[in-house]
Amino acid sequence: MSSRNQNRPPPTPVFDPTPSPSNVREDVERLLGEKMKGKNKNDYKGKSEQMIEYIKKLRTCIRWFMELEDGYLAEQEKLRSMLDSEEKRHAEIEAQMKAKVEELNTIIQDLQRQHASLLESFRKEEADKLAFVKSYETEREARIAVENLRATLSEELEKVNQEARRFSDQLKMIQETNKRLQEYNTSLQQYNSNLQADALKNGETISKLQKEKNAMMETLTGLRDHTNSLKIQLDASRSSQQEAIKQKEELKKEVGCLRCELQQVRDERDHTLVQVQSLSVEVANYKERTGKSSQDMETIRIKANTLEETCSSQREQIQMLQHQLAAANEKLKRADLTAIETTTEYEQQKKTVKDLQERLADAEFQILEAEKLRKKLHNTILELKGNIRVFCRVRPILPDSDSSGIEGPVVSYPTSVESLGRGIDLMHHAQKYSFTFDKVFNHEASQEDVFVEISQLVQSALDGYKVCIFAYGQTGSGKTYTMMGKPQPSEQKGLIPRSLEQIFQTSQSLQCQGWKYKMQASMLEIYNETIRDLLSLSRPGSLDANAALSKQYAIKHDSNGNTQVSDLTVVDVCSLKEVSFLLQQAAQSRSVGKTQMNEQSSRSHFVFTLRISGVNESTEQQVQGVLNLIDLAGSERLAKSGSTGDRLKETQAINKSLSALSDVIFAIAKKEDHVPFRNSKLTYLLQPCLGGDSKTLMFVNIAPESSSVGESICSLRFAARVNSCEIGIPRRQTQMRSSDSRLSYG
Repeated sequence: MSSRNQNRPPPTPVFDPTPSPSNVREDVERLLGEKMKGKNKNDYKGKSEQMIEYIKKLRTCIRWFMELEDGYLAEQEKLRSMLDSEEKRHAEIEAQMKAKVEELNTIIQDLQRQHASLLESFRKEEADKLAFVKSYETEREARIAVENLRATLSEELEKVNQEARRFSDQLKMIQETNKRLQEYNTSLQQYNSNLQADALKNGETISKLQKEKNAMMETLTGLRDHTNSLKIQLDASRSSQQEAIKQKEELKKEVGCLRCELQQVRDERDHTLVQVQSLSVEVANYKERTGKSSQDMETIRIKANTLEETCSSQREQIQMLQHQLAAANEKLKRADLTAIETTTEYEQQKKTVKDLQERLADAEFQILEAEKLRKKLHNTILELKGNIRVFCRVRPILPDSDSSGIEGPVVSYPTSVESLGRGIDLMHHAQKYSFTFDKVFNHEASQEDVFVEISQLVQSALDGYKVCIFAYGQTGSGKTYTMMGKPQPSEQKGLIPRSLEQIFQTSQSLQCQGWKYKMQASMLEIYNETIRDLLSLSRPGSLDANAALSKQYAIKHDSNGNTQVSDLTVVDVCSLKEVSFLLQQAAQSRSVGKTQMNEQSSRSHFVFTLRISGVNESTEQQVQGVLNLIDLAGSERLAKSGSTGDRLKETQAINKSLSALSDVIFAIAKKEDHVPFRNSKLTYLLQPCLGGDSKTLMFVNIAPESSSVGESICSLRFAARVNSCEIGIPRRQTQMRSSDSRLSYG
């Protein structure tokens, strides 16, 4: 039994229950390819043991595959859950993308805030720059004075150095003289034992030497006084540069005195040498006659010692002067270092000024670019949203208004960055009403300020878009002034003449690019729900009962969104002068009446339409744009207007058409299936402008008096509802050349 087990081949390794992915296939193939081996064909027991071992491996393999399958099922379930989470995340991303529009509005508000802050910082930097320039001029003058003073000090120092060198040479000469005196003293000591002189002659000689000694002592005292004065002057020079200059001048004088005194010392020295030589001769003569005199030798020794002390004291004084000169040189070096530091600081400040100027230029450029980008982004956002743009304008206080109509307590403008230039607040019965629009113009805004904001919209008409601008508000709120203005002075021209001026100027400038434009103008009014042609020559000049029998004009819309008014007068215009004449003619024909709220109240809706056809001869491209400028009649309450008779009918017709316009706006805002455009001639005429195929802007005008605050709040509420309406993205009209010259209002 044991021998049989020893002869049996070794068992195949058991299948690894946790193999690596790269070895799984190899292990399975090896297991399936394994063959049963026995000692012989009849060795059933060995084969049975091998089969049992093989079955165990197969079970392990099957168990591993079952676990793998369970893992795959779990992973599949996990992937399904991940797919669900990804779908949820995708939905969240879609919600976030919808919120991007609101974020863009926030970005615009941030840009406005940055614009205001940059403008404020620009003003501060401008004031700082002016102050810095003034300080720089003052500092430059001071530096020039310092440089001149430094040059003067340098010249004086050079002179002092020259004098010091001369003084050093004189010191060397004195030292040589001392050496010679010492040599003479040595020779005298050698002849001491042989010197004998006459007592009287020696006394006279001693008295002369004593006088010379006294003279030299006086000279040394003077030198000490001069040295002390130099010290005082040098100390004083540290406190003031002006005093240093004076002290150096005194030094010059004192050096001259020293020079004279040194010359006197030199003369006295020469005189002393002559006397010594004469004494030597006399001593020699006396030696020959009288022999030695120890007493005379002692006297001469004392004299020699005195001369040595004198020379030593002079040497010390010279060293003191040299130290003072070195101190003056050190002070000059410090002055040079200070001048270098001042020059370096000046260069740094000059560089700082240049950097500030560059930063200021960059800031101004960034402000301009940011404002352009803000307007472009705002215009793009509004076009993408398809909303009707709304501008608000507050009329100035009229001179004849009462004191209760002061603007302060009624109308205010928020100063926060996000609402600056876009918000307006009204106070009514101690309650605050806040509104936000695309732009708010206060009572100080000029006609030019208003037109700048809409100039890009007017330009779109030349680019092939339909553009509609209409003014809304209560009677007497300044709608007609905003749209038409006054012909004189030119600063008071309204949006209509300014828009036409821009269109004609731009069309002429585009001629160099191959564009040719043809323009047609028409003007009508809707009076008591009746269309009237303001350019018709047959139209009566007065409003009477027979006006109701005038020609009826039908409004028609084609499939392309164009609007036509049958039998309406259309005039080809080629210049601003022609259009201005037509505007004057229409103004004379328009229905105007007097009410209790307005001396010159517009009693009809005025519609000016300019159709623009442009052709580029080089590209054969044609664009068709339409510019609709509308001055709506003012809304009014019968209790305030006091209208009766014909004025009552006019007021009722105006309020009815404006109410129909309100119904249309509400229906569009609620996205109802049916929009009641046909309820009035005004809404039916404006259907293309409100239906999504046009760039539309509404001007809401309000009066600032407290007596009109109720109507102003109603107007602003209506304007806010208009601002929230999404009418769709405007479409540009481009096509090949066409001979159709019919007028379109949409």
